[in-house]
Amino acid sequence: MEERIKELEEEIAILKAENESISETLNKTKVHLKRYTAPVNSKEYYAKNKEECKRKAREYKKKTNYKHEPTKEQKKEYNRKAYLRRKEKLKKVLEEEKNEEG
Repeated sequence: MEERIKELEEEIAILKAENESISETLNKTKVHLKRYTAPVNSKEYYAKNKEECKRKAREYKKKTNYKHEPTKEQKKEYNRKAYLRRKEKLKKVLEEEKNEEG
């Protein structure tokens, strides 16, 4: 009986040590990820340098002669999505009018 208790105590000690190491690794990972997931710094940067960022983007587009021209398939897809959205919106409006009347 005492042997079993000692084995269980050793197992508990091993599990506690493993748990501590895992929680330490988790904390390190959280601290490391804060750098990438904390939007405050980037938000502040872009708020302060908004015009400069826009200017750089315009200059890059001008320098590379960038023009977005969607393909025929893309145009069809865009038009279809817009049509479906209009149709859905019209259905909602009609249903709301029915509900108000009835």
